[in-house]
Parts: sequence; C-alpha cells; structure tokens
Amino acid sequence: MAQGTETESRKLLGRLREEMASEAAGQERLDRITHLIADSIRAEVCSIYLFRDADTLELCATEGLSPEAVHKTRMRLGEGLVGHVAQSGKVVNTADAPSTKGFRYMPETGEERFSSFLGVPIQRLGEKLGVLVVQSRDARVYSADEVYALEVVAMVLAEMTELGAFVGEGAALSPRHQQSVQFEGGPAQEGSAEGHVWLHEPRVVVTNPIADDPHRERERLNEAVDELRVGVDKMLEISQGGDTEQLQVLEAYRMFANSKGWMRRMEEDIALGLSAEAAVEKEQSQARARMGQVTDPYLRERLADLDDLSNRLLRILTGQGGTNGADLPPDPILVARNIGPGDLLEYGRSLKGIVLEEGSVGSHATIVARALAIPLVVHVGHITTEALNGDHILVDGDQGMVQLRPEDTVVSAFRDKIAMQAKAQERYASIRDTPTVTRDGERINLVMNAGLMADLPSLGNSGAEGVGLFRTELQFLIRNQMPKRSELVTQYQRVMDAAGDMRVVFRTLDIGSDKVLPYMKHVEEPNPALGWRAIRVGLDKRGVMRMQLQALMRAANGRPLTIMFPFVAQAEEYREARWEVKKTIEREKRLGHVLPESIEVGAMLETPSLAFAPQKFFDEVDFVSIGGNDLKQFFFAADRENELVRRRYDTLNVSFLTFIERIVERCNISNTPLSFCGEDAGRPVEALCLAAMGIRTLSMRPASIGPVKSVLLRADLQSLRKIIADARHRGDQSVRSSVMEWLRNQG
Repeated sequence: MAQGTETESRKLLGRLREEMASEAAGQERLDRITHLIADSIRAEVCSIYLFRDADTLELCATEGLSPEAVHKTRMRLGEGLVGHVAQSGKVVNTADAPSTKGFRYMPETGEERFSSFLGVPIQRLGEKLGVLVVQSRDARVYSADEVYALEVVAMVLAEMTELGAFVGEGAALSPRHQQSVQFEGGPAQEGSAEGHVWLHEPRVVVTNPIADDPHRERERLNEAVDELRVGVDKMLEISQGGDTEQLQVLEAYRMFANSKGWMRRMEEDIALGLSAEAAVEKEQSQARARMGQVTDPYLRERLADLDDLSNRLLRILTGQGGTNGADLPPDPILVARNIGPGDLLEYGRSLKGIVLEEGSVGSHATIVARALAIPLVVHVGHITTEALNGDHILVDGDQGMVQLRPEDTVVSAFRDKIAMQAKAQERYASIRDTPTVTRDGERINLVMNAGLMADLPSLGNSGAEGVGLFRTELQFLIRNQMPKRSELVTQYQRVMDAAGDMRVVFRTLDIGSDKVLPYMKHVEEPNPALGWRAIRVGLDKRGVMRMQLQALMRAANGRPLTIMFPFVAQAEEYREARWEVKKTIEREKRLGHVLPESIEVGAMLETPSLAFAPQKFFDEVDFVSIGGNDLKQFFFAADRENELVRRRYDTLNVSFLTFIERIVERCNISNTPLSFCGEDAGRPVEALCLAAMGIRTLSMRPASIGPVKSVLLRADLQSLRKIIADARHRGDQSVRSSVMEWLRNQG
C-alpha cells in the first residue's frame, strides 16, 4: 500500500471523527458527511441509501447527484447496483457502471454522467441498514485502501442512532412497540414460561472507531483478549465435574478464544487506523455476514460462537459491561438474536425461558438450555426489533409460540393452560408407576428418547420404562475433532449406569443431512435428506463405525447391549452392519475384553423401501423401530422442515395408518418386536391410533409419557380399531374427525 494513499485514508477517518463530534445532527450531519467523503476520496459523487422498509431503499443524502432526488428516489432490494450491494452485503467496485450487469439508470438523479462506481453495505452486526456509494466521471477502479476506508465509514454510519430519522422513523417509542404481537418459531426445549423480556445483547457503542496510536491499540486488544481467555478458563473450571456435553462445548469455545487467525485479522485492522473496539466489531460484522450466507449448520454454529466471543471482548474493551441499561427482572425471559454457550451458562437457571431469532435444535445454546431444562423457542423472526426490555412475554416451548405484550384474554388463557398442565402433572405423577394396560387388556410399553446425560433423570420422574432411542451423534457434533474411543466408553457407561436395569437402545451415529461433523470432509449434495447420511456414512467409513461399536461393547462390560442402525433402506445394509458387529465381538474377545451379556441388533425403518424388504429380513433382525419423522416425510414426499407443505399431510391419514398396519403385520409374521419413535408417538391422539394399529412400544420425549399413558389407560383399542376401519371403508382421507368424535363420546 502506498504511504500517500494510506495517509489520505487516515485523513478521511480523522475528518470523520471530527464531524461525528460536531453539534450538527440529522439531515445536516448526513449532508456534511457525504460532502466530506466525496472531497476526501476525490469523487464527484457520494450518496447514502437507507432502508425505508425490509425491501425498499431510499436515497437519503447525496453530494453530486440531483438534490431534488433526495427522499424521492427509491429502489427495491436487488434492483440496480445499489440494490445488489444491499442484497448481497458485498462490495461492488467497477470502472464502467453502465455496462455492469444489474445496472439500472435512475433519470431523476442525473447519474448518467458518472462512469465509476463503488458501493459498500452499511450494516451493523449482520443487520442491513443501507448502502454507501461514491462515483466519478473518469473510469477508475477504487484502490483497496479507498474501499477499506469506505467500509470503515459505513461501519461508523451504522453506529449513528439517528439513521432511522432520515426515513421518517423518529426516536420516540413507536406505536408498534406498544401492540400485542404473536410469533411462531421452532420448539427446541419443551415447557411454558411467563415473564418479562431481558434483551441479552446490550448495544455496545463504539465511540472511538479511529485511533492515532496503533501500538497502544494493539496493547489494549491484547490485554482485553488475555482477560477474555482467563474468563473462559474460569468457566471451564467451574464446570469441571459437570455435564460432559457442556464441558465439550466450552472446550470448543476456548479454542476460538485462542485463535491466532482471529487475532491476526484484528491486528491488521488496527494497523490500518482502527481502534481496538472498531477492529473487533469489524471482525464480528464480517462473521455475522458470513453466518447469513452459510447453510452448513456446523459452520453457522462456529460463527455464532465467534460472535459471542466478540461481544464479550467488546464489553471488556469499552467497559460497558454486560448490562443493557435495565435491571434484570425477577422472571427474566431472555430474548436475543443468538446466544453463545458461555453467556447462557453465566445466566444459569435464573432464566425462565429463552427466545432466539436464530439458533437451531442442535446448537450449543440448545444443548445447554436442555441441560438446564429452560423452555426454548428458536427461529423467532424479528423479535429483537419488536421486543423492549421489561415487555410482558409468554413462551410456549411445546408449540414454539411466543406472545409479546399479550392481551389480558391471552394471558388468562395461558395461565389457565399452565394451571391445567400443573394439575395434569399431578395426575400423571399418580399413575407414573402404573403399567400401561388399556381397558381391553393390551399392554403398551412407553419409553423415552434421549441424547444427553441431562435427559436421563427423566427416566425415573416421567415413568418411562427405558430409553427407546439414545442419539449418539451429539457427542460427535459438539466437538472439533473426532472423540477418542475411551471418551465414548466413559459416556456410554454413564448412560447405562443412569438407566440401571432399564433397556437403552443406542442408535449408532446418525450424521449427514443437517448434522455435519466438522472434522469429516463435507460433501455438497443437492438434497442432503436423501443423500449420504446415517448408515450410508457408517458403511463407507467403517473405521468410525467399528470404533463406536467397540466403545459400546466395552461400556456394557458384561451387561446387555442394544444397538440400532439408522436409516436402513434395504436388507443388505442391515446385514453388512450386523457383520461389523460380529467382527467387533470377535476382535473384543481376542483382546480379552468383557463381552456384553447379550447383544440385540435392530434397524430403524425410516424409508418406505424397507417395509417391502423380503420376509427373511424381518426373520433376521432382532427388532425394528419405525422412525416416524423421516418415514412420514418420505411417505408423503413432504419436507418436514418446509412450512409450506409439512402441515398439509396428517399422520392419521388412512393411507399412512394402513402402511403402518402393513409393517405391524410383517413384524408379527416373524414375531419381531416393533416400536414407533418420533413426535407422533408423544401426541396422545396419534399414539392412541398407532396402538390401535398394533404398535406396542412407543418412544417419545419424557414430558409426553404422562399424557399418552393417561389416554391409553382409559382406551378400548378394539373399539377404536373399528372406528378406524369404518372411516377407511367410507373412503375418508383421514380418520381424525371420526377418532375425535369417538373420544368425545368416551368422555
């Protein structure tokens, strides 16, 4: 970089700092800033476009274009070069704008005279606010330093709290922030909670984006990072002896805190004239921008960890701490765009509930929320812009519903629901140890799904008769390297110890689709749900399968062991996997290890194809478990993650129940134990119908066992089976209405 050019850029940053300190405000300040930038970069035009709404940009200030166009020229997101910058979040730098793809001529601005174009996004921590543009008559490509300087200016503009005023949004409390709003998200941890909003992410205001002493700024950064690392180490010390998954999450967190690449990028920004705070925020903004473009769930989670660390570092540097200007209410419901595991562990059990704009069912934050048993709803769009500190809020973690500033009638209904749930829980507790036998004498086995050690105390509390599905992939997903066999042995031993004499069905590694391991080469697939996943990965990566089988056998240490292979689509896949079990037994015997007392090897039926396997398969397999979530989406060809279609098809559809009945018949011919695992197993009406079709083991989340048992104890399955048969004979598409009427008649 030429020294002269660098000096000009640093001059721009210095002049901008002076302008930010002036008494001018509103439109006057924005006009002066556009003049300052155009003058410093020697461009004829500087313009600032801001979002008027989610899809519309408005020209709010300009130096060089027609003044009459200000607050009149508007364009849609993605329209023209400006709209492209806003949509993509990427810089556009061209010497010949009119011939650049996407260019749109705006006659009212008079911009046809200008050839070169440089546009950079104005965004703060992933939130898109607008576009900053410079233009010149001569055909020139702006230098890297000029691009960098403009990016820094855009970052400073994003910090200006009065930006909303330029598109007619005053600083006063908007009427919309006084209205009741209902949000629908994704349930990630069950439970209901009523409380008041606690906005997790306080706005850290960077008041000194430009610094004159890079050496001192590097020192400040290093001191703050040292303090950050000490804090992470303390969290690890406190968590020692606690939940293994939480420890593994924090280990990954510490790895990021010690990342040399992260430090190097921030130090480079400081060398170019930014303060330590601005360097951190610039890196954080870029991480958030990348987060919005990444579909890989593992990479998104890593970027979320980095985002969380950046927030903590900014608080240290600015001294603004973790407060957001309000007192933590006695019943806090945490509301955030996202949250890292470190921050969530610091809150601990003080939170009544958590609502996230982002997040995912397999994220680190979700793992911690489940371990702490805090109701959590994820994918609640735009709630951080709607919610204010202290707002009354209701969280339904079972349905994924959030009510912000609810009306009295909604509050009353919600409290009634909580009271009814509490009363029902008393009733469920009274039948917890009662065997599930229907009125016509059918014995139904109710077991639970699990994936964390924190789930296992529910074995005794819920009345579950065992673990019908233990997901083993979580121990792989939350790490940054393949776990050691000895670590898996310890984990599986703890699971079996906690279960005591109860049966635990260990599902082998179910990765692929939306579950990607960071240390395995990621394969780009057009449709991952139908791609390289589960047993397909295991049979291609047999070393991993063998290691897991060895760990399970050693953890059993003479106890009975039950293993289930996921996503088996044809009998030969099961036979190959079972052959690996046999070879592992022989190897363990040669090595002198204690073998399990007995080994059951089952298959998860999640694809329609396996239901039509030769009868010999049903003779060979020790047990079959229907994976209802996947089976239903493949049966109806309806993606269960797609809101447009996932609710279109009913589990109580006659075709689907007939298909389930066919699987039951095939298992009965071979006397093969059959279970049903999935969300529908935990829904009382659906569970009742599955039992009527002949399913005798249902595996569900612990909280569902009480409600399902309560209904089954009072049901006559033979009578219900006749209701279903009559609906089928009439040609009904679904039996739901007939079943509901029957239930009402039964009282």
